[in-house]
Order: sequence, then C-alpha cells, then structure tokens
Amino acid sequence: MSKQPIPVLLDGDPGHDDAMAWMLAAASPALKILSVTSCSGNQTIEKTTNNALRVMALLGINAPMAMGGTPMLGKEMPVPAVHGASGLDGADLPEPKQAPVDPPAVELMAQVIRSSPDPVTIVPTGPLTNVAALFAAHPELKSRVERISLMGGGIAHGNWTPAAEFNILVDPEAARLVFQSGIPILMAGLDVTEKALVCPEDFGRIRAVGNPVAVTVADWLEFFYQFHKTMDYPGAPIHDAVAVAALVKPEILTVREMYVDVEVSGDYCMGCTVGDWHGTSGHKPNTRVLLDIDREAFVDLLVEAVKTYGEVR
Repeated sequence: MSKQPIPVLLDGDPGHDDAMAWMLAAASPALKILSVTSCSGNQTIEKTTNNALRVMALLGINAPMAMGGTPMLGKEMPVPAVHGASGLDGADLPEPKQAPVDPPAVELMAQVIRSSPDPVTIVPTGPLTNVAALFAAHPELKSRVERISLMGGGIAHGNWTPAAEFNILVDPEAARLVFQSGIPILMAGLDVTEKALVCPEDFGRIRAVGNPVAVTVADWLEFFYQFHKTMDYPGAPIHDAVAVAALVKPEILTVREMYVDVEVSGDYCMGCTVGDWHGTSGHKPNTRVLLDIDREAFVDLLVEAVKTYGEVR
C-alpha cells in the first residue's frame, strides 16, 4: 500500500532557492501542498508575494495563497545583491493566475490546519514571522502540526554575520518562539545547505530537460551563482530546497538530534542558532539538525523533479 502524501504548508520569501524548493515540492507525489504564504525576507513583502504568485503560476500550484507579515520587532532587510531588484531576477516568469486571498497568512494557515484531516507539516524557507504569529494567535493548533521542516540557522557559523544566518537574523524573536514551541523541528541550516551545491556543470543537465520549468530553473541557477561566484563558491547553494529534500528523500541526509535555541540580543550573536552539541544545557533535544548531504543525489533529485513538468506547462 502506498503512503498517503504529507500535507504541507509552504511559507517563504521567494527568492531563487525558495522557488526551487517549491518546484521540488510541487513535483513530488510524497507531498500535498495545501496552501502557500509569503513573508518578508529576500525582498519586501509586496515583492515576495508577487514572486510567490508568479512561481505558483509557473509550477501549476493550485492552492490558496496569502500575504504574510514583516518582522516582529525589526525592519525589513531586502538583499538585492543576492536575489536582484525583484527578489527573483534572471528568468521571465508568467503573470500571476490568482490573487492573494483576503485572510492574512496567519488566518489562512489556521484555517488550513484546522480543516486538514491529518496533521500538517509546515515548510518555512524564509524568516519565521508567520509561523511564530500563527502559534501566538492559535496555540490550540500546535497539536495539529506534525513537524516544521525549516531552512534557517547554522550550528557552526552564520552567513550574514559571523554568528547568524539570514533567515533567523531577519526575525530572531520569531525564530526563538518557533524553536521553543514544542513542535518537532527539522532544521536545514548552513551546516548542510552550504554542501547542497548545484555546480555550473549541473546547470546544463537541468537546462537540457527542455521544458519551461527546467529552462527557468537553469536561468535562476545562473543568476544565483553569480553572487556566490564572487565569494569563491564552486556552485550555487540551494539552501531552501534541502528543507523539502528532507521530507521527500531523507536517506540522502545525515541528522543529529540536539537542543537548539536562538539568541535575540548581543553585539555579536544576535540571531545565532545555538546548538547544544554535547548536551550540557540539560534540555532535551527539540531539533533534528541536518549536518550532511549526498550532493550528487541532491542534484539528481532536482533534475528528476524538473522532468515531471513535461514539455508544455
């Protein structure tokens, strides 16, 4: 008997790697996308919302979509140097086929979780603003959430500061609420995502698939790599797609359980995800931290995913 697909809520700030994560999710029969929500991160909330709708149109994602919020206490931190002025430069995308629904992201998420016959998995690939707001507004729904498979943080190091990864730094207060929520967390942080490299020789494999989604993904990769090339990366780290790969192909990943919390103050460590590597805090593990990935298998997964979109989309 085949397994029932995992019901998922996609939440992100697209962003090239968010878009590729959603491509992987929409291609996988192991997942059923119930809703999509946007958050502020790679670009302003208006731009990430528009990008989310355009990505959904490209991929044929048929689910309600809602606009989310901006950081709980801080300001928006768009990064055009990484993702371009639109937040998703480098490829021509279709115009949106739908508009955001009236309820804001938190209320859409609550409605979907409440009405799902099975516990849901939330897949946040941007700052955790919406997820924290959901639990603050509807704590009674925590029991209806199976897990949170997120991209964010890093046990060994940061990338936007020496200690902090971008998604967590944008809204550290939200991240702390999520890590302290009591819901099982699967963390795709920099420890693993910087190993999830798609290299220039892989771009051609994806482009050669030939369908519109494959060509668009190859264009995204070319653009996204330009920033990382200046920092001597051998390829483009597709951070956010690891949070989806952890659900659809967990055998290609190495995991370690530990207690993780988030630093919300300090001159040097604001936004740091602090992992209790040796269990010295006395806290029980709250997070399954991804630490390694089979890079070749990850690239194969992306190549096979773009093939599912056929010749005409």
